[in-house]
Amino acid sequence: MRLEEVKKFKVEEKIKQLTQENLSLLSQVEDAKAELIRFETLNGKKQYPLLHKHIALSEQQSIKDDSKESAPKKEKKEKEAKKNKEKPAQAVASNEVTIDVRKLDFRIGKILEINKHPDADSLYVEKIDCGEANPRTVVSGLVNHVPIDEMRERLVMVLCNLKPVKMRGVTSEAMVMCASCPEKVEVLIPPNGATPGDLVSCEGYPREPEAQLNPKKKIFETCAPDLKTDDQGVACYNGSPLIIPGKGPVTAPTLKGVHVK
Repeated sequence: MRLEEVKKFKVEEKIKQLTQENLSLLSQVEDAKAELIRFETLNGKKQYPLLHKHIALSEQQSIKDDSKESAPKKEKKEKEAKKNKEKPAQAVASNEVTIDVRKLDFRIGKILEINKHPDADSLYVEKIDCGEANPRTVVSGLVNHVPIDEMRERLVMVLCNLKPVKMRGVTSEAMVMCASCPEKVEVLIPPNGATPGDLVSCEGYPREPEAQLNPKKKIFETCAPDLKTDDQGVACYNGSPLIIPGKGPVTAPTLKGVHVK
């Protein structure tokens, strides 16, 4: 009997170890996918959220957690779940999170320094004053589209709440927003009187930016298809202009009816 107990204990320990390793690998895979999606979005590839995958992962974790719970805890959890189901529908609806441009933290920045990336011919590395204590390091794939002299000391619109990501060894802390089509890319122009740190709003969408976008939620990827310039060259979300209140809209030099990214 003693030998059987030892074997059972060892098997359970191994299962626990493999389960933990599997969860760690799943997390690494999700992080790698999120970074790949970001790069694809920057290159104009439209993303479609696959909600069923996230639901499946959540269900797997729930099953794992349930297996660890004692019978009394399970019974208590089942009672709480039953109570939650009985809550009025409007209470559930009030907890739903709206995903649109209000979650994006667009601000005006000024490029203080700019150099070519030491390890990538197509990338610039910029220091941008966004009205904060320290300038942000930003990596932009604009070498083949905008001459470096046109970037120096320039005011730009920057997306400031992306999760920092390494691009060829340099951590990028934001993204310079541009009007873009296959033939041409133009850096967006803030209105006259704009200064570093000015907040960019969208008419009809009160600002509620996340402190930092979670790549797994694909908030920017969800908004990206509706970020475009209109027939006047004004940067818009779903047809509503992106503006600095009291100063005017953000515009593209010439491109109309193209994506903003």
